[in-house]
Amino acid sequence: MLNNLTLKKNIKSFSVCPENLTGEKGKGGMAAEGSASYAARDLGQGWKVNPYLVIQPNETLTLADIKGQGAIKHFWITDSSKAGRLLILRIYFDGHKNPAVEAPLSDFFANADNREYRQMSSLAMCYNPGKAMNCYFEMPYFKGFRMEIENIGANACNIYYQIDCEEKEIDKDSLYFHAQFRRVNPLPYKEDYVILDGIKGKGQYVGTYMNWGVKSNGWWGEGEIKFFIDGDKEFPTICGTGTEDYFCGAYDFEVDGEYIEFTTPYSGMYKVCRTDATYASQRYFNMYRWHITDPVYFEEDLKVTIQALGWRSGGRYLPLQDDISSVAYWYSDNLDDEYPAFPSADELEII
Repeated sequence: MLNNLTLKKNIKSFSVCPENLTGEKGKGGMAAEGSASYAARDLGQGWKVNPYLVIQPNETLTLADIKGQGAIKHFWITDSSKAGRLLILRIYFDGHKNPAVEAPLSDFFANADNREYRQMSSLAMCYNPGKAMNCYFEMPYFKGFRMEIENIGANACNIYYQIDCEEKEIDKDSLYFHAQFRRVNPLPYKEDYVILDGIKGKGQYVGTYMNWGVKSNGWWGEGEIKFFIDGDKEFPTICGTGTEDYFCGAYDFEVDGEYIEFTTPYSGMYKVCRTDATYASQRYFNMYRWHITDPVYFEEDLKVTIQALGWRSGGRYLPLQDDISSVAYWYSDNLDDEYPAFPSADELEII
């Protein structure tokens, strides 16, 4: 990508943040009153007067509402609370009523329970000190986009963010970015966990994030991921060999009897919530897999599932009933997919 920096381009850069809510040219840092008015009282306009927005309980806050043609290139955000999953991110493209992106803010950035910091470094997402969430997936739009956050929690919090964009002509074959959240707790016995289903159109699947809550002792990741492509019914076109294999690890993510966390450009298992001898009796695992160099292409439809398998006596597989959630990331030419009903705050909670 570095050689791409040497070429002339017909692109205009802009960004949307609390100091420039419209992203207009020459309109940044103009606030005379704002969230930091008290701190800036001796300095006045132009001196960090409005660096964050406050979102109240049961409020939906619009972060950006942009008209025109271009693409989101980078999205940085952090919040002042330990809200975890109680801030819901939605992104709408080109005036469509259905969101293309709908997920808890923390899950979208591959860190479901973000009350505890862990570094995560990858090409598509980064979680940097002390609680900086970054997304680098490009998101094209032809007529505009709207990005909003809903606070389904009981407390107000401060939202700091910057959405870096390019105003430019978009190729007519450009696809829309999508992200969809799901959770099942507990997974019914002998049922596969569904990561994505009901998706129509032409496009490519580009990533999976999973937060896996294990409810039994022993290894939990024998299950196979399956991609049902363009009309596949009982059997998929792509079938993996195991959960840790899909996330580009091997042999239980284990070395010398311990889980080993890793975060690499394309995959990682970077947050193990460990147990103690009393109350913290369960483990949660954060895993991501970006299909950046190996997208899964589909022409008409796509379904993605994964099995939850451990071991039982006699060397037999044990279908698990774990707490599993996920975000699926893909590009397609369709904005009319209807996502499942979104869970309530209680249904989202990680305990």
